[in-house]
Amino acid sequence: MTTANLNDPVDALIELSRFYGVDPTMVLAGGGNTSVKIGDRLFVKASGAALATITRDGFAILDRTKLDAIAAADFGTNVESREAQYKSAILAARVEPEKNQRPSVESLIHHLVPGKFVVHTHATLINTLTCHTRGQQIAAEIFGDDVLWTPFVDPGYTLGRVIKDALATYKKAGGPKAIFMANHGLIVAGDTPDAVRATTNDLLAKVSARLGNGWQASFGPASKAENTVAQINILGPALRALLAEGDALKVVPFDDSDLILSFVNAADAKSFTAAGPLNPDQIVYCNSFPLWFDLVANEMPDATIGRLRAAIEQHKSTKRFAPKIILVPNLGLFAIGDDFNAADTARNLYVDAIKIMAGAKHLGGVSHLTTAQRQFIEDWEVEAYRKQVARGSAKSGRVSGRIAIVTGAAQGFGLEIAQHFAAQGGHVALTDINNAGAEKAATGLNDQFGRGRAIGLAINVSSSDSIGGAIHQVVRRFGGFDVFISNAGVLKAESVKTQSEKDFDFVTAVNYKGYFFCVQKAAAILAVQHQARPAYRSDIIQINSKSGLQGSNKNGAYAGSKFGGIGLTQSFALELIENGIKVNSICPGNFFDGPLWSDPDRGLFVQYLRTGKVPGAKTIADVKKFYEAKVPMNRGCTTPDVMNAVFYLIDQQYETGQAVPVTGGQVMLS
Repeated sequence: MTTANLNDPVDALIELSRFYGVDPTMVLAGGGNTSVKIGDRLFVKASGAALATITRDGFAILDRTKLDAIAAADFGTNVESREAQYKSAILAARVEPEKNQRPSVESLIHHLVPGKFVVHTHATLINTLTCHTRGQQIAAEIFGDDVLWTPFVDPGYTLGRVIKDALATYKKAGGPKAIFMANHGLIVAGDTPDAVRATTNDLLAKVSARLGNGWQASFGPASKAENTVAQINILGPALRALLAEGDALKVVPFDDSDLILSFVNAADAKSFTAAGPLNPDQIVYCNSFPLWFDLVANEMPDATIGRLRAAIEQHKSTKRFAPKIILVPNLGLFAIGDDFNAADTARNLYVDAIKIMAGAKHLGGVSHLTTAQRQFIEDWEVEAYRKQVARGSAKSGRVSGRIAIVTGAAQGFGLEIAQHFAAQGGHVALTDINNAGAEKAATGLNDQFGRGRAIGLAINVSSSDSIGGAIHQVVRRFGGFDVFISNAGVLKAESVKTQSEKDFDFVTAVNYKGYFFCVQKAAAILAVQHQARPAYRSDIIQINSKSGLQGSNKNGAYAGSKFGGIGLTQSFALELIENGIKVNSICPGNFFDGPLWSDPDRGLFVQYLRTGKVPGAKTIADVKKFYEAKVPMNRGCTTPDVMNAVFYLIDQQYETGQAVPVTGGQVMLS
């Protein structure tokens, strides 16, 4: 039984909407809509609202007497005039126009369909029938006259009129259990939410039984090419750059699941995609046609990028729109978006389309939209509005559209850098030897800033293989990155007279050698993006230290590694500018409040007190006061201080090879 308060129909509708909205087999992205009739009022989902999270404010309230007038109106046959009149009439039917909501374009259908609660979904199982060449016949075999079938017509007003006429001639008492809309989806109505659920469950169970087992494998076995890591590390970054529309590159997640691989390797897959899209959602979120791109064995990266550039230009010329889905036989699928959420939505919608094609093929034939039907959706103002609403939800900020990798990001300074980057509209990969900590921190950022903004990964910066593996995971998730912040560092304070070789090697391996490894692996990805888009520049930023600018008493291993890091920065900057990569260091002063200094067991305050580095100091407070007094601005460095330098270096296109002090005046360059 439902847990909604049925004494409040809107509460019941909210629960019913969320129930289906969180189920990806029923609704994806902003698809689907729901309603409830209360007297002469219709509460219907507003355009742009998501069923999964909808609240009362997500429903527009319409006057049903005005909807009756719309149902009886004749708006003519001219498409532009018809759609403009319908839009105006639906807006005029709002009870609360001051809320400036745009009711679902399917509002007329919700008014016409009998039943208090109406749920319209794009259920994958049902669409294996609605997108089938003999779908109406099979539906009749399964359901008899319990289900009403309507052909595909232009959504909105035209579909409403078709459903009105079909209902008028429907003979069975009480109306149909459901409406199957060809190449579109499912409508179920009932007087209670439980009635809607029971009918929906019955429909799904019977279609599932007709499909039987193994239908998702109807395209055949899955197989992969060799050396897929290298191929993905070229294609993902190249696509980010080649499909960019402004200064920010795209986000390009990759999918090589078995379903995808079976599809891209199938002999008939290209003919299925060439026949056009299956339904409106596929057009809206994936564009009508994917781009197919074939691998060439032993091809040099520049040749691959050149072929890909030509393929994209030809696709745009012949298909009217840039591709949002790229299919690569023996490799997988790349999806394109302005941010991760948009790109992953495109991926999910295309995976759903593959499932629908697999089911329809299993049953005997796939039905695609005609050219005229497709072009109506492509040019429809309503869908342009949906896209505009989706774009409006994108994050803004100083690094909006940029992707960063931060090492040592599970806690402390690195975590705060990642937090600031995400807060300014960026995506971020938090990497750390503490994998659980990095994943937990990333989950927190996603909860705060939105799905897919962050990912947590394991990394050991003293291992070249570990760095390469982490960077590849970032490429699989985002397509590449724009900023690499080498923050991971360690410190072992000890006199040169007594420090062990083990401790010296540990500091050097992480702070110096690790920085070298990070730049080596990061540069390969960033170079591909520059090659694909020569005007594009990226950033490698080392978080160094004031100890990289002046010696540090009884801390030689640390200071030496940091001095060496600046030497690497200057050398890398000279070499990598030809790849559009700026390389700079930031040299913060003492970050007193972070764990490096303040950890009660291993922090510098404890270490310096233990080694007697501060003469006369008896307590940690004495040590802290001693170091604060060295700063002209009389305080330690903070993350916002450092982030101002990070953002400056990213914004500044005419600077590389620098060591930027952020020390409150404690260290001044000469």
